[in-house]
Amino acid sequence: MVLYLTSLASLLLAALSLGPSYAHVLEAPPRLVVWSPELWRETTVFNGQFALFAKVGGPVDVAAILSASLLAYLLASERPAFWFALGGAVLLAAGLAAWFTLVAPANAILASWRPGPIPPDFEAVRLRWETGHMAVAAAKLLGFAAISAALLAPGESS
Repeated sequence: MVLYLTSLASLLLAALSLGPSYAHVLEAPPRLVVWSPELWRETTVFNGQFALFAKVGGPVDVAAILSASLLAYLLASERPAFWFALGGAVLLAAGLAAWFTLVAPANAILASWRPGPIPPDFEAVRLRWETGHMAVAAAKLLGFAAISAALLAPGESS
Protein backbone atom coordinates (compact mmCIF):
# COMPACT_ATOMS: atom_id res chain seq x y z
CA MET A 1 0.00 0.00 0.00
CA VAL A 2 2.87 2.39 0.79
CA LEU A 3 4.44 1.75 -2.61
CA TYR A 4 1.09 2.28 -4.32
CA LEU A 5 0.41 5.57 -2.52
CA THR A 6 3.97 6.81 -3.11
CA SER A 7 3.70 5.89 -6.79
CA LEU A 8 0.42 7.75 -7.11
CA ALA A 9 1.75 10.78 -5.20
CA SER A 10 4.93 10.84 -7.32
CA LEU A 11 2.99 10.85 -10.58
CA LEU A 12 0.46 13.43 -9.39
CA LEU A 13 3.05 15.78 -7.92
CA ALA A 14 5.32 15.50 -10.97
CA ALA A 15 2.33 16.26 -13.22
CA LEU A 16 1.28 19.22 -11.06
CA SER A 17 4.86 20.50 -11.13
CA LEU A 18 5.11 20.09 -14.90
CA GLY A 19 1.77 21.77 -15.63
CA PRO A 20 2.70 25.41 -14.91
CA SER A 21 6.10 24.96 -16.57
CA TYR A 22 4.45 23.56 -19.69
CA ALA A 23 2.05 26.51 -19.65
CA HIS A 24 5.05 28.84 -19.74
CA VAL A 25 6.36 27.02 -22.82
CA LEU A 26 2.99 27.30 -24.59
CA GLU A 27 2.81 31.02 -23.80
CA ALA A 28 6.38 31.77 -24.90
CA PRO A 29 6.09 32.11 -28.71
CA PRO A 30 3.69 35.06 -28.76
CA ARG A 31 5.33 36.57 -25.69
CA LEU A 32 8.72 36.51 -27.44
CA VAL A 33 7.66 37.39 -30.99
CA VAL A 34 4.31 39.18 -31.02
CA TRP A 35 3.90 41.04 -27.75
CA SER A 36 5.28 44.53 -27.38
CA PRO A 37 7.80 45.12 -24.58
CA GLU A 38 5.16 47.19 -22.78
CA LEU A 39 2.58 44.38 -22.89
CA TRP A 40 5.13 41.78 -21.78
CA ARG A 41 6.28 43.90 -18.84
CA GLU A 42 2.73 44.82 -17.81
CA THR A 43 1.48 41.23 -17.77
CA THR A 44 4.62 39.62 -16.37
CA VAL A 45 5.76 42.13 -13.79
CA PHE A 46 3.02 44.43 -12.58
CA ASN A 47 -0.25 42.58 -12.12
CA GLY A 48 0.63 39.44 -10.18
CA GLN A 49 -0.28 37.03 -12.96
CA PHE A 50 2.36 34.55 -11.80
CA ALA A 51 2.04 35.00 -8.01
CA LEU A 52 0.47 31.57 -7.46
CA PHE A 53 3.14 29.91 -9.62
CA ALA A 54 5.58 30.65 -6.78
CA LYS A 55 3.28 30.27 -3.77
CA VAL A 56 1.81 26.95 -4.93
CA GLY A 57 4.37 25.80 -7.49
CA GLY A 58 7.42 26.01 -5.25
CA PRO A 59 6.09 23.69 -2.55
CA VAL A 60 4.70 21.32 -5.21
CA ASP A 61 8.15 21.18 -6.87
CA VAL A 62 9.82 20.27 -3.57
CA ALA A 63 7.11 17.71 -2.76
CA ALA A 64 7.54 16.14 -6.22
CA ILE A 65 11.28 15.75 -5.68
CA LEU A 66 10.81 14.27 -2.20
CA SER A 67 8.08 11.92 -3.39
CA ALA A 68 10.16 10.69 -6.33
CA SER A 69 13.12 10.19 -3.99
CA LEU A 70 10.96 8.12 -1.64
CA LEU A 71 9.71 6.13 -4.63
CA ALA A 72 13.31 5.38 -5.65
CA TYR A 73 14.07 4.27 -2.10
CA LEU A 74 11.05 1.96 -2.07
CA LEU A 75 12.06 0.51 -5.44
CA ALA A 76 15.71 0.00 -4.44
CA SER A 77 15.51 -3.75 -5.01
CA GLU A 78 13.62 -3.48 -8.30
CA ARG A 79 15.70 -2.99 -11.43
CA PRO A 80 15.30 -1.11 -13.73
CA ALA A 81 12.43 0.65 -11.90
CA PHE A 82 14.81 1.99 -9.24
CA TRP A 83 17.04 3.67 -11.83
CA PHE A 84 14.08 5.30 -13.57
CA ALA A 85 12.66 6.57 -10.26
CA LEU A 86 16.05 7.87 -9.18
CA GLY A 87 16.51 9.52 -12.57
CA GLY A 88 13.07 11.11 -12.22
CA ALA A 89 13.97 12.56 -8.82
CA VAL A 90 17.28 13.87 -10.15
CA LEU A 91 15.61 15.42 -13.21
CA LEU A 92 12.93 17.11 -11.10
CA ALA A 93 15.69 18.45 -8.86
CA ALA A 94 17.55 19.63 -11.97
CA GLY A 95 14.41 21.50 -13.02
CA LEU A 96 14.32 23.29 -9.67
CA ALA A 97 18.05 24.01 -9.91
CA ALA A 98 17.51 25.43 -13.41
CA TRP A 99 14.79 27.67 -12.02
CA PHE A 100 17.14 29.00 -9.33
CA THR A 101 20.00 29.51 -11.80
CA LEU A 102 18.13 30.84 -14.83
CA VAL A 103 14.75 32.23 -13.79
CA ALA A 104 15.30 33.52 -10.25
CA PRO A 105 18.03 36.00 -11.30
CA ALA A 106 15.70 37.34 -14.00
CA ASN A 107 12.90 37.57 -11.42
CA ALA A 108 15.16 39.62 -9.18
CA ILE A 109 15.69 42.10 -12.00
CA LEU A 110 11.99 42.16 -12.84
CA ALA A 111 11.20 42.98 -9.21
CA SER A 112 13.25 46.17 -9.55
CA TRP A 113 11.36 47.43 -12.60
CA ARG A 114 8.91 50.31 -12.18
CA PRO A 115 6.30 51.79 -14.54
CA GLY A 116 7.77 54.15 -17.08
CA PRO A 117 10.25 53.67 -19.89
CA ILE A 118 11.25 50.15 -20.88
CA PRO A 119 14.59 49.30 -19.19
CA PRO A 120 17.61 49.07 -21.52
CA ASP A 121 18.23 45.43 -20.51
CA PHE A 122 14.64 44.43 -21.34
CA GLU A 123 15.43 42.06 -24.25
CA ALA A 124 18.12 40.15 -22.35
CA VAL A 125 15.99 39.79 -19.21
CA ARG A 126 12.91 38.70 -21.16
CA LEU A 127 14.91 36.13 -23.13
CA ARG A 128 16.51 34.74 -19.97
CA TRP A 129 13.13 34.53 -18.21
CA GLU A 130 11.36 32.82 -21.11
CA THR A 131 14.15 30.40 -22.07
CA GLY A 132 14.82 29.65 -18.42
CA HIS A 133 11.24 28.47 -18.05
CA MET A 134 11.67 26.33 -21.16
CA ALA A 135 14.72 24.64 -19.65
CA VAL A 136 12.83 24.03 -16.40
CA ALA A 137 9.92 22.49 -18.34
CA ALA A 138 12.26 20.21 -20.31
CA ALA A 139 13.84 18.83 -17.12
CA LYS A 140 10.43 18.32 -15.50
CA LEU A 141 9.05 16.58 -18.59
CA LEU A 142 11.98 14.16 -18.60
CA GLY A 143 11.52 13.66 -14.85
CA PHE A 144 7.83 12.88 -15.28
CA ALA A 145 8.66 10.44 -18.10
CA ALA A 146 11.29 8.71 -15.94
CA ILE A 147 8.87 8.30 -13.03
CA SER A 148 6.26 6.93 -15.42
CA ALA A 149 8.83 4.50 -16.80
CA ALA A 150 9.70 3.40 -13.26
CA LEU A 151 6.08 2.47 -12.66
CA LEU A 152 5.73 0.70 -15.99
CA ALA A 153 9.08 -1.14 -15.90
CA PRO A 154 8.89 -4.87 -15.32
CA GLY A 155 10.34 -6.03 -12.01
CA GLU A 156 13.19 -8.53 -11.72
CA SER A 157 10.67 -11.29 -11.16
CA SER A 158 8.76 -10.50 -14.39
